[in-house]
This record gives sequence, C-alpha cells and structure tokens, in this order.
Amino acid sequence: QVQLVESGGGSVHTEDSLRLSCAFSGRTFSTYHMAWFRQAPGNQREFVAAINWSGNSTAYADSVKGRFTISRDNAKNMVYLQMNDLQRQDTAVYFCAARHSSLRWADYARRLVYIHWGQGTEVTVSS
Repeated sequence: QVQLVESGGGSVHTEDSLRLSCAFSGRTFSTYHMAWFRQAPGNQREFVAAINWSGNSTAYADSVKGRFTISRDNAKNMVYLQMNDLQRQDTAVYFCAARHSSLRWADYARRLVYIHWGQGTEVTVSS
C-alpha cells in the first residue's frame, strides 16, 4: 500500500523560499507519476505541479509557473517542490499525490485520478 509523508512546510514571508519533500513507500516509486496539490481555507484542492515516473516530464499550474519547481529522486523514493518568491496567495496546505504510471500522463491536473494522498504540510506566507 502506498504511503506518502510530506514535510518542509512552515511560516515564511513574501519572496522567501521553501522546499517541500514527500517520502513515498509501499510500492515501486519509479512506476508512479507524482504531483503536488494545495488547498487554501475555504477553497477546493487545486493542482500545483506534476512529474512523470521518470522525471523527464513536468507540468505546472499557471499561478506557480516560473516560481515553483517539482523534481524527484527515484533512488531515494522522494519528490520535492522547490517554491521560490512565495506570495500570500500561496498560503495553503500542500498535499503530495501519486498515481500509477499506467494511467495517462495527460491527466496530471485532475485531482480525481490520484488515489494516493499524503496528510499535507502547511505553508503560511505573510507580508
């Protein structure tokens, strides 16, 4: 059974940086596409970034493009989200998600195709 554990959240100021980490266990990590979603208070969970099983394809929400970078280390069973130039609107709980690589890569932004989720890590950005 896939287990995902996020870490790295915290309280920062605008224009600061944070790196979130997600530890994967329970299955063969290199056979899973991975993604980050976030949920702000009162909002629906939204797509942030995704990376395919090999790491050679990535995708980003327009709101974070150019500021956030998703990466993975298949040797360490880890996925990361480097967040630079953080803004107040980035305040949210960030969730790591996984889906098997047999599923279409093109569905990377669809929340419902991910069946494995972590518990989330909170990021608060203040001015």
